[in-house]
Amino acid sequence: MAATPSQAAPGPHQLPGSSPGWLAHAHRVGTPAANAAVNARVYLAPNGGFSALQSFAQSVSTPGSANYGRYLTPAQYHAQFDASPATIAAVKQWLTSAGFKVTGTEAQARYVEISGTVAAAQQAFGASIGTFTHDDITVQAPTGPLSVPGGLASAVLSISGVDTTPEVNAPATTKPSPPPAGFRNGKPCSAAYGDSSSATGPDGTALPKYNGTTLPFAVCGYTGKQLRTAYEAGVHGLTGRGVTVAIVDAYASPTILADANQYAISTGDKAFRRGQFSQNLPASYTHVGSGKHGCTANGWYGEETLDVEAAHAMAPDANVRYYGGKSCSDPDLLAALARVNDEGIATIVSNSWGGVGDVVKPSLFQAYEATFLQAAAEGISYTFSSGDSGDESTNLGTPQTDYPASDPYVTAVGGTSTQITSAGITGETGWQTSKYSLVNGAWSLVAPFQYGGGGGYSSNIPEPAYQTAAGIVSPNGGRAVPDISMDADPTTGMLVGQTQAFPDGGYYDTYRIGGTSLASPLFAGMTALKIQSSGHGLGLLNNLIYTDHSGFTDVTGAGMDAGNIRVDYANGLDPSGGYLYSIRTFNGATTSLKVGAGWDSETGWGSPRSGWVQ
Repeated sequence: MAATPSQAAPGPHQLPGSSPGWLAHAHRVGTPAANAAVNARVYLAPNGGFSALQSFAQSVSTPGSANYGRYLTPAQYHAQFDASPATIAAVKQWLTSAGFKVTGTEAQARYVEISGTVAAAQQAFGASIGTFTHDDITVQAPTGPLSVPGGLASAVLSISGVDTTPEVNAPATTKPSPPPAGFRNGKPCSAAYGDSSSATGPDGTALPKYNGTTLPFAVCGYTGKQLRTAYEAGVHGLTGRGVTVAIVDAYASPTILADANQYAISTGDKAFRRGQFSQNLPASYTHVGSGKHGCTANGWYGEETLDVEAAHAMAPDANVRYYGGKSCSDPDLLAALARVNDEGIATIVSNSWGGVGDVVKPSLFQAYEATFLQAAAEGISYTFSSGDSGDESTNLGTPQTDYPASDPYVTAVGGTSTQITSAGITGETGWQTSKYSLVNGAWSLVAPFQYGGGGGYSSNIPEPAYQTAAGIVSPNGGRAVPDISMDADPTTGMLVGQTQAFPDGGYYDTYRIGGTSLASPLFAGMTALKIQSSGHGLGLLNNLIYTDHSGFTDVTGAGMDAGNIRVDYANGLDPSGGYLYSIRTFNGATTSLKVGAGWDSETGWGSPRSGWVQ
C-alpha cells in the first residue's frame, strides 16, 4: 500500500549555513573525481535539541531566574545533554549506507568522524561537489547547502570538512615582529605615559610638532603592576585566589613558565607558586596550510606569553591553566575548548584569536555555540578578543565583525588607547590608529588606517535579546560588538617577557605588545576577582553586563593626546642600523566605528573598574 502523507518519511532537511560563504566570489575550475577523498565531521545536536540547551544555559546565567547559579558539573551536563546512543546509531547507519566509513566518535558524542569519497558525500548530503579557486587557494567544496535525512534534522548540528578550505584562526596581537624571532622596542620611550618627550630623536633628528603640539614618546610598555593598579584601584582583598583562569591558544611555548616567572619578578610582582600554573596539552601538534591560510607553532608562542602574563598580572593569586590546540584550525581549537568544559576546573576562559569576519565558518557556527552553551550550563564564562582590524573594511571591503567574538554567548572585548600615569588612568579613547612617518623633516600620512580594535554589527548573527533590552539599536539587526573594552593599542601596550632567538643566541628579553589579545586576558583576570567575590562562576557574562554596566567607565576620548611618537630600531634590535620615527594617532583613523556616550561600536560599555569586581 502507498504511504499516506502522515506516514511518509520527512524530506531532506537543509542545514542552515552549510553552503560555503565564499561561493559568491569563487571561480569553479572543475569537478573532482567520484572517488576523490572526503573526510568530514558530523557534529551532533545536544540531547533534547539545541533550544533546550539554550534555555537551560540562559536560566542558570540570568540573575532573578529561579535556576540562577544552579550550574551542572561536567558529568551532570553529559548525562543530560549528550546525544543518545540511539541517535548516534541512527546517524552512523545513515552515513555508512551512503558509503562512508565511520572512523571515530568523540568521547562525549559531540561528533562522528567519517571518511569516504565525493560520490558518498553527494549521496549522503544531497549536494554536488566541485573544485573552486578563491582567496588564492584551490579547494573541493559543495556547490550549495548540505542536507540530512528529515528524520535526523534534530540530531545533526553541522557538517565540517566537505569544504576543504583551511579553517584557521590567527592571534589577535599587533606587534612589529612575531617572536620567537628576537625584537626590541626602540628607545627613548616613556616608563609611565607622557614622562618622556623631546624635539629631537636620539640621533639628533629633528622631530617636528604635530598640529602645533610636541607629542610624548610612546610608553616602553606598561608592566603588569601598572595595569593592575590602574584598573583595580579601589579593589580591596581580592586577588583571584581560589579561581582558575583558562587560556586557550594553539600550540604551546616550551619556555612559558620560566618566562612568566622571570617577567613577574623583574617587574615587581610575584612568580607563580608551585602548582599555580598548569597546562593541558594535546599528545602532538600539526601544521595546517601555508601563508595566510596556515599556521605554525612559533607564531603563537608570543600570544600565549602575553595571555598568561596579562592574566597573572590582573589576578596574581588565581590559578592559570593553559589549554593548547594541536593546530590553529577550528576543529582543533574547538577540541581545546571542549577540554576546558569537560574538566570543569576553570570558571573564566580567555581567547585571543579569531577569523576575519563572521561569515567564514558557517559549517562550524553551531558547534561553537554548543561549546559556549555547555560552558554556561556549568557556570563557565568565555571572553574573546574583538580583533585588530577595526570594522574589517580594509580586509573585506565592507564593515564586518569577527567571529567567535560576535557570538552572542561570549563576551567580546574591544580595544582602547589608554594613558596610565602615576595618578592612574588619565585618558582613554577607542583604539583606531593612523600612522605618520617622518619624511624630509615633516610628518607624512602613510597609513590612514594602521590597525584598531574590532567592532560594529554582525551581518549574519541577529542582535541578542540582552542588547535589544538595553536599548542598543543595531542598524542592520545584527549582534553589536564589542561588549566592553580595555587597553589594546600597541602604542600604549603591555611590556611582556619571552625567550626569543637573537643573532647572538636564544634568551629572555622584553618587548611592548598590543592588540585585543591584550584586552581579553586583562578582562579575564579582573573577572577572576569578581568570581572570587561572588563565590561562584557567572556563566553568560553579558547577562550581567547589559543588566548593570555601572562598573564600567564610559570611554569618550577625554584627556587624550592626539598621539605618540614612536622610535623604532631599523633592524628591530639595536641602534646600529639607525632609527625610524613615526606618529601613531589615538582614534585618528576614520572608520565606521565611533566612541560616544553609553554603549558604542568602538568600546562597548567602556572599560572596567572596581565596580565591576565588587
